[in-house]
Amino acid sequence: MPSRSRIVYFNGCFVPEVEARVPIYDSALCFGDMAFEVTRTFHQKPYRLREHLERLFHTLGAMRIEPGLSLEQFLALTEETLRRNLPLAPADVDWNIIHNVSRGPSAAFLDDFPPAERRPTVVISCYPLVTKLAALAPAYETGIDLVVPAQRAIPTELLDASLKNRSRWYYQLANFQAQDRQPGSVPVLVGLDGFLTETTSANIFLVRHGTLETPTTRNILSGVTRHAVLDLAARLGIPCHEADLTCDDALCADEMFITSTSIGVIHARSFEGQLINRGQLGDVTVRVRKALDEEVGLDFAAQAKRYAANLAAAATKSHH
Repeated sequence: MPSRSRIVYFNGCFVPEVEARVPIYDSALCFGDMAFEVTRTFHQKPYRLREHLERLFHTLGAMRIEPGLSLEQFLALTEETLRRNLPLAPADVDWNIIHNVSRGPSAAFLDDFPPAERRPTVVISCYPLVTKLAALAPAYETGIDLVVPAQRAIPTELLDASLKNRSRWYYQLANFQAQDRQPGSVPVLVGLDGFLTETTSANIFLVRHGTLETPTTRNILSGVTRHAVLDLAARLGIPCHEADLTCDDALCADEMFITSTSIGVIHARSFEGQLINRGQLGDVTVRVRKALDEEVGLDFAAQAKRYAANLAAAATKSHH
């Protein structure tokens, strides 16, 4: 579906996506001074939207940005933005829901803005998950390769890891370095203390001797789905705990997987070039993945496979 058809909430109005333009002197462009959140729908219903917005407000508070809207207003506006976009796609299409909030025009350029425009920039948008999940379809079966890039995680003493902000150039550099190491791989950042943190878009879990382990929240962005996985593991009777984990711990792991709200659970085929569980899905990972599928009422792998098949069929049709 073309971007000109999608509708976004932009600074008090619902407008076509192509008309939602941030000024070049916005603090988001000048400083990367923008908080954000990303969640998704399941069967076109938002997943744990309130939890994501609570984390957004935590970030906004720390960044000293007053968005001019309450959390309840964000909830209502998000639901309305989604409602306006749902008719643009078939009923089996799910969406990413993206919130971006900056403090508005940078202080150095305020004189160029009328008083009415000296306010935070608030954008709520929806983007179909079809292409993203279709590209991941093979990974749900074959797994992903994790590598440790040269770029290190920023210590939380320098930048609070619990704040989800757009100042993430070091994540992008880690992505580039991972591709240099092994095309198609996913980077796992290590802190200056030598402990594993997270990937550039997901949380990580190890399984050792039947116990599920994940890095402590000391130096990571604690994901909403990470919490869900820990809760599900406890319900399943799988021992689980947070710990300071090293690369050696990962290399000795019986299983390893990553989680995020968009992708669910995907197992690691390898870590630093070494196969994990012979590259196969492990028993604990299978149980956790199945439990999460049941939690959200959707099979992530099946949806990704269906999207990939639909895109392939559409491409074949366009060539005839």
